[in-house]
Amino acid sequence: MPLVTRVTDLIGRTPLFELAATATGTRLLLKLEQFNPTGAAKIRMAREMVRDAEERGLLKDGGHIIESTSGNTGLGLAVVAAERGYRFTAVVDHHACKDKLRAMQAMGAELVFVADAGDDNLATSAREDHAESMAAARPDAYFTEQHNNDANAVGYYAVAEELLEEVERVDILLSAVGTGGSLFGTATRLRQLGCVPHVIGVEPVGSIAFGGPGGPYWQSGTGTPPGATIGTAVDYSLLDEGVKVSDAAAFATARAVARQLGLMIGGSAGGSVHAALTRLEDFPPGSTVVTIVCDGGEKYLDTVFDDEWMAARDLLDPGLEHEVHQMLDRYTPPARRQPPSHRAPAELSGHRPEPDHLAGQMVQVP
Repeated sequence: MPLVTRVTDLIGRTPLFELAATATGTRLLLKLEQFNPTGAAKIRMAREMVRDAEERGLLKDGGHIIESTSGNTGLGLAVVAAERGYRFTAVVDHHACKDKLRAMQAMGAELVFVADAGDDNLATSAREDHAESMAAARPDAYFTEQHNNDANAVGYYAVAEELLEEVERVDILLSAVGTGGSLFGTATRLRQLGCVPHVIGVEPVGSIAFGGPGGPYWQSGTGTPPGATIGTAVDYSLLDEGVKVSDAAAFATARAVARQLGLMIGGSAGGSVHAALTRLEDFPPGSTVVTIVCDGGEKYLDTVFDDEWMAARDLLDPGLEHEVHQMLDRYTPPARRQPPSHRAPAELSGHRPEPDHLAGQMVQVP
């Protein structure tokens, strides 16, 4: 990694992790976007939306960025605004994870809530309406409007380029759909580079982008709730399949992956991984399946990974978690079946190991 001078210089070049493999050579690879600054993919499109606004003269020096966000877009915009000297207001609701809201504030963002404290329902439409009216009332303001901003999808073109640097081809691209930018931006660029994957979008049960009845859901930063407008980045011409995953299955998957592999992924990524694992053997032999993990699980310690929060919403399902553990066992890649190579502690540190009678004990030093 070269020396850099801006946080946004750290965006991209995120790792690719082989989660699962079948006996027929199909692999499930995770593009781990939590290794971006802010721990999420959306900083890619946040930077691109601001660049685009600057180039089109819509955002002047010292201007005011306004966005409706469930958290990760707001985190990305907070970084970009801090770097470039803009004021940033995030229009939010209490459905967002508290740590995301705190982090935005820590980076100088102003939070405007559209719901009263204690109301943790998703309020996408109310947020977007309020953000639009706020921006219209301020001459120096620009509403980035992530759901209807062409620069959103363009921000993910680099994901496709990075993927093809690591693998020969992507046969199936399967990922969560919220604004649609990450999945369809990546798919668009893959096509431009001569790779035409089978594209599978994943949304929560209750989301309306792929039809069916609408209803409430707890997966954060994904889907289109009833009453919200489906964003222009959702490109149905590129979509081969749209599938739905329940909150319980998505969260069980995130929890099982964390417990079994020590890899923390967000709840919506859990939905994508669940959709991939349950049909991994249905894909053609030798397929390369890629899922974009849009954020890590560390932001969801008070929700997805909290037993009390899960149980209070009737989402805790040990049976589902056990099923995911079984799939992870069944599809363990051959390289991971080998015990990890290691050196003795003395070789790693240059120090002698503790005597057995001291191991695990706290020793007072005068």
